[in-house]
Amino acid sequence: MRWTPHVTVATIIEQDGKFLCVEEQSLSLGQLVINQPAGHVEANETFVEAAIRETLEETGWRVTPTELVGIYVYTAPANGVTYHRYCFAARAESNDPELPLDTGIERALWLSREELEQRRVCLRSPMVTRCIDDYLSGIRFPLSVIVEEDAQ
Repeated sequence: MRWTPHVTVATIIEQDGKFLCVEEQSLSLGQLVINQPAGHVEANETFVEAAIRETLEETGWRVTPTELVGIYVYTAPANGVTYHRYCFAARAESNDPELPLDTGIERALWLSREELEQRRVCLRSPMVTRCIDDYLSGIRFPLSVIVEEDAQ
């Protein structure tokens, strides 16, 4: 059997000391959870394109990724799946509150780091606060560290 990690992106958007989050249904946990805007990278899509798309689909916010916060590897105990997460810092550009959100997303909300800590049991994974803590500590890399060669 071949092991296949799941390649995902997540986006950290901060405004006025609060972070853009999503409240979503977790099928593996069977409850509502809080996460950053995040999701899988699709075929023929760059990591940055995936971060922009996932943030728009899950929150209605158009964003511009500015930096890479880090690359995280996490194996979810609920399903045993290993996720390779590329986490970006991004600037919020505009919001379309009429845009329908992805299936399973209940709502977008802005939460402070303290509010996230108070809801720790509701986090999709420890990666939510780990990524924000790294962001708050100033860990950032230029987007140019990601090299995506065109296979053609």
